[in-house]
Amino acid sequence: MSILFLKTPSTGSFVRPSGYAFPTGLIPFLSDAEGGPTSVDYLVVAGGGAGNMYRINDSQGNGGGGGAGGFLTGTAFSIARATPYSITVGAGGPYVGESQATAPPGSNSVFSSITSVRGGGGGMQSRPAGAGGSGGGGAGGTGNSAGGSGTPGQGNNGATPPAVPNTAGGGGGGAGGTGGLPTAGAGTASPLSGSPVTYATGGRGGNGAGGSAGAPNTGNGGEGSYNQNAGGSGGSGIVIIRYTGAQAAAGGNYSSPAPGAYSIHTFLGDGAFSSNTAPTRYRID
Repeated sequence: MSILFLKTPSTGSFVRPSGYAFPTGLIPFLSDAEGGPTSVDYLVVAGGGAGNMYRINDSQGNGGGGGAGGFLTGTAFSIARATPYSITVGAGGPYVGESQATAPPGSNSVFSSITSVRGGGGGMQSRPAGAGGSGGGGAGGTGNSAGGSGTPGQGNNGATPPAVPNTAGGGGGGAGGTGGLPTAGAGTASPLSGSPVTYATGGRGGNGAGGSAGAPNTGNGGEGSYNQNAGGSGGSGIVIIRYTGAQAAAGGNYSSPAPGAYSIHTFLGDGAFSSNTAPTRYRID
């Protein structure tokens, strides 16, 4: 007859059941059912780019919207147990006003070998928009500028507006579509947080009002400005990791919208994710 004793590899001690003596042979084997996940679903969204001004002393055009951060999602991604995986959540590009340059891009977001590319900054007069996960929108009007290119599989291009006075700058291309005039490229909905949430929407081109900033942890681009009205900064990114069953890993903000069905680890800032190690079972013959 065999008796099973449970002991973690580096801690704990054996307890002898009443009436039994320990024999000399201990044969270890691993039980996968009691360890953490070896594959996960993921969402990795980079920081969005900032919107831009056209030029303070020129009211004949509008600034380009910022491009959305790169959007990557997948299932059954293999990981190793008891191995910390660094998580980087990209910041959004800051709005800096009249700089006579392309607006600042966002920053990359990273989980293991998965890197989502930062959103491109919006363009201004004679300054093209930046490339990125999604490209920023170009500035409209006299001295219009080209929209930035997106990264295939992560986002889309920003729009290039015509050289017509008072045209709106092209919105930065979101993960779900190319930027328009002045409309932003559409974002993409993900269910990994427990309910569908839309991420990586491009920044709208300046349309005569102050520009809205991209919301935190969305990867949205910032809106472009019109004349002396301010534009918007890009939204920071996010990383979400999900696996089947009860919690069996550490890192980020843990949630389980349907207890026992899925475990969700949400990273709103930098951190690390680690799947629990499997305990060792010893068989005594």
